[in-house]
Amino acid sequence: MERTTLRRLSSLAAVLAILAATACAPRDREAQAASAARIDRVERGLLPGIVIAGRPVPQNALADRMAALKVPGVSVAVINDGAIEWAKGYGVIEVGSSAPVTPRTLFQAASISKPVAALAALRLVERGLLSLDENINARLVSWKVPENELTKTEKVTLRRLLSHTAGLTVHGFGGYPADADVPTVVQALDGEKPANSAAVRVDIVPGSVWRYSGGGYTVMQQLVVDVAGKPFPVLLDELVLGPLGMADSTYEQPLPEGQRGAAASGHRSDGGLLPGRYHTYPEMAAAGLWTTPSDLARFLIEIQKGLGGRSKVLTAETARAMTTAVKGSYGLGLSVQGNGASATFGHGGSNEGFKCQMTAFFEGGRGAVIMTNGDRGGWIGAEVLRSIFREYGWPGFQPQQKTVVPVEPALLGPLAGRYELRPGRTLDVVLENGTLFVVDGEEKVELYPESATRFFELVEEHTVAFVTGADGRVTHILIDGQLKAPRIGG
Repeated sequence: MERTTLRRLSSLAAVLAILAATACAPRDREAQAASAARIDRVERGLLPGIVIAGRPVPQNALADRMAALKVPGVSVAVINDGAIEWAKGYGVIEVGSSAPVTPRTLFQAASISKPVAALAALRLVERGLLSLDENINARLVSWKVPENELTKTEKVTLRRLLSHTAGLTVHGFGGYPADADVPTVVQALDGEKPANSAAVRVDIVPGSVWRYSGGGYTVMQQLVVDVAGKPFPVLLDELVLGPLGMADSTYEQPLPEGQRGAAASGHRSDGGLLPGRYHTYPEMAAAGLWTTPSDLARFLIEIQKGLGGRSKVLTAETARAMTTAVKGSYGLGLSVQGNGASATFGHGGSNEGFKCQMTAFFEGGRGAVIMTNGDRGGWIGAEVLRSIFREYGWPGFQPQQKTVVPVEPALLGPLAGRYELRPGRTLDVVLENGTLFVVDGEEKVELYPESATRFFELVEEHTVAFVTGADGRVTHILIDGQLKAPRIGG
């Protein structure tokens, strides 16, 4: 009798569950349809960084931009109301492959490795194992920062390492191809073979200026390993990846064999596969994280929770330290932009064959992460972000409007010529039917005039300024105000 009653109750519960699910189904279907429509608008509404005044704002489909920029795979995660609203993969993990990118496909996070690693160091500060403001040489064991005249008074500290104000050299790292010998971290810090980067040294008074230094984060990597006495990947899993639920992420370099089937391969700017699929980065804190947009979204959400005093992993003090600028617009591991409702924090990443971007708002639990497996994926990431911002009505990050001015062809003719970007690497500027173009190999890109000597292009959003000498002849061009390319051949 008792068993019969239990079965009847169980059957009744099952029926009620089915009825409840059926009753909710129309609402669920409506929500799913609305979500699908929103994702579709994001996918079809990619926005460029520059638009021309008086002309319609061009919108491109993601698939078209991936084809144009020769980026085989893209993965996206969007945060809304404090949770991952959707995540989706596009394209394939490798050119010529049929294996699709999914939300769980691994990408190299490149410099986005830095803020995740920074959180690990700050958790050691919370535990009293490290101090933000003491001389790190007091805690380093395996290696020491070489002292010099610049460190007599001001010292290299953890706060300065994390905020890029320690005065240390080496902007970034190129990684090591699959067939290359890989240095130890100490060899990389000293620039000793087989390291392919220079020694990390203090060449500016610590604390005096902001200067991006992947070398500084590699020093931090050695510091936390020496203090905690554990391998860096193990330490990061214990301190950050595990507690934040970043189950698809690892700092292991090279990537373990068991995870390689889930990993995207890197690709050159011409769309060709990176030899060996991807590089190895012993500089793990600076560039070694393998992860997904969803896992990085979990990281951003935890920072947002921390800022609101709701995190079970990091204190509000730590969250504020990470997102409060020390110098310029950089906190302890994160870049900060904007004010008020438009204030955001995040980071970008650029490894060989991989480009990615993540950003999150201080308020409202909003943000997005885009990861790509192509050297030209940075433009796609920015275009997808603009589309997301517009679709969700988030403030900021919209195209910059520029005005094209008419310039007489007679003034344009003297600008044509060949320019040397570096030894053995040139590009041509040609005039055709009153319009200037840059010809770089098989690519031909139109230059739009802002003045008779200053131009911009829309493909990769570069600016090109023509500089003349005392005789009025063009001597060189400046690309993006920084890269100088002398004119050659008359």
